Amino acid sequence: MLFNHDTDFTLRAACVLVNSDRVDGERLADLAALDEYLDGFGWTGRRDHDAAELTSVHQLRERLGRVWEAAQDEVRAVGEVNALLSDTHASPWLTRHAEMPEWHLHLASIHDPLWQRMGAELAMALADLIRSGELRRLKVCAAPDCYAVLVDLSRNRSGKFCDTGNCGNRLHVAAYRERRSNR
Repeated sequence: MLFNHDTDFTLRAACVLVNSDRVDGERLADLAALDEYLDGFGWTGRRDHDAAELTSVHQLRERLGRVWEAAQDEVRAVGEVNALLSDTHASPWLTRHAEMPEWHLHLASIHDPLWQRMGAELAMALADLIRSGELRRLKVCAAPDCYAVLVDLSRNRSGKFCDTGNCGNRLHVAAYRERRSNR
């Protein structure tokens, strides 16, 4: 494991959120889809269940996408993450829960708006990535017809393809067929 569980899990949540409008159309189109995403990643705290909340999560998604776009420019990526930490008023404290006895960080009050809690948690995970010198783990899928993002958590940073559209397998099969046809 490269990062602690919270960072690893939150980076994956960020990736899924960014990809929610990059593959197969908008997948966070309504409050039911948002609830499914939130429940799938265990987001807790206040939920307003209104259009404004959905819009604010879409705006957060755009901001996170800019971090991936800036991953080759550390100064720009740091600026995006710092702005998000500032805008969310992240204020870390240690806590633990009965179902998770290990200490972990919370970065916003459970009473803060959803986008603010999510943004603080996601920005902190990205900050951990940057502090570890691992910003290059944020990638865009190498498939020419895919715009999905990925967090390459492989040991040797060799991941090139997202897991949203079977891109790696699809391109490997195409290359195999091309080699076979040239015989």
